[in-house]
Amino acid sequence: MTAPEHAAEPAASPAPAPAAAPVREPAVRVTWLYVPGDRPERFAKAVASGADVVIIDLEDAVAPARKDEARANVAAYLRERGAAGAVRGRAAGAGPHPAGVEVHVRLNDLATQRGLDDLNELVDLPGLDAVRLPKVESPRALDLLDHFPVPAYALLESAAGIVAAAAIAAHPRVAGVALGEQDLAAELSITDESALAHLRLQVVLAAAAAGLPPVPLSVHPHVRDEQGLFASCVAGKALGLFGRAAIHPRQLPVIRRAFAPTAEETARAREIADAAERAERDGTGAVALPDGRFVDAPIVARARRTLALAAHLASPGSGPPQPAPA
Repeated sequence: MTAPEHAAEPAASPAPAPAAAPVREPAVRVTWLYVPGDRPERFAKAVASGADVVIIDLEDAVAPARKDEARANVAAYLRERGAAGAVRGRAAGAGPHPAGVEVHVRLNDLATQRGLDDLNELVDLPGLDAVRLPKVESPRALDLLDHFPVPAYALLESAAGIVAAAAIAAHPRVAGVALGEQDLAAELSITDESALAHLRLQVVLAAAAAGLPPVPLSVHPHVRDEQGLFASCVAGKALGLFGRAAIHPRQLPVIRRAFAPTAEETARAREIADAAERAERDGTGAVALPDGRFVDAPIVARARRTLALAAHLASPGSGPPQPAPA
């Protein structure tokens, strides 16, 4: 392209580049607690339960006759939460959402008018951190969010959703994906745990390829089956899933124990992280452990994630990891 005639004039000095924003570590999310949207007296209790994320549910947990009431409950709570957060943020010189428990809302299916009404009424409220969209089967469904800035988590609950998992996970509006295992198992008549493991792996792969956070496990419906919950969490962890949704606060400590690094894993991670820090300080590039073994960047990154997780689960409110159920 030919330059305009005035291009030969001396160029003005470029404005100084704005200072880069500090890089923030991604939030550690281990526990996701559901609470029904028609039980507003439980909202604050859920936030105080120690869960990393509270999911207020407008879909399966609410009877059809109470859904409009539930939406009004949630809107009132989010307005109150947003106002309180803005006051705390101004006092601390921070933004309107100080670090802490996230509040998500699971909307009704966006293929229904009720779901669209949920979206239009709730997404602009300041106390909302994210929406969870049930029964997502195509990335086209997520285009409805183009005019709303809120992060969205896509729930894959059908064969069509699993087949389209990679495209859904790659959609620019998706902040994460999760499985709706009970609906999926019912649709496919699955009774074998190995078949469910195969579906979980497909979603884990889709999320990783799209650069999304790890996929949390779906809820364990038997509230009093702590040993079964723990064993299921360990099996899911081995498949690459991380964290779990819960339907009762009593499940939260079990989930934390299942995903907490062991003392041996923490010590190994500290050894790797310390070696990486020495290499960075000395400018050597290669990371060598005291026993002479070398580790590469992905191993160092994983070690640092392990240390962050151990610190998070040992922080006040989470409680120290306890022995696994016998």
